Amino acid sequence: MQQTEFPFILPQGYLDSEGNTHKEGIMRLSTAYDEIAPMRDPRVQKNPGYLVIILLARTIVKLGTLEQINTKVIEGLFSGDFVYLQDFYQRINQNGHSRLRVACPHCGGEFEVETTPMGE
Repeated sequence: MQQTEFPFILPQGYLDSEGNTHKEGIMRLSTAYDEIAPMRDPRVQKNPGYLVIILLARTIVKLGTLEQINTKVIEGLFSGDFVYLQDFYQRINQNGHSRLRVACPHCGGEFEVETTPMGE
């Protein structure tokens, strides 16, 4: 069975209005509709860069104990977390997995490692 949801841990974490930090989350694979539907959104038409905010809000299914993930949550992410999630989105949707290709600093050999949340 194909994996469609992928866990992640944000480097800094989303800080909610009550001061709680939310780091652990789950992102699902995007659908064609996820990619197409935001193109009609006036925020994307005014600023094409807003597309990624909508895509992340649609595909992140869990972030800490937040009841809802929406564009306001994504807008409130620290920039390092935002960049991390953009990269994570690209990896799982282009490759179908969250593995990274890395090189050994000692021998130079290349191999893939599975990125898993810290502590697993």
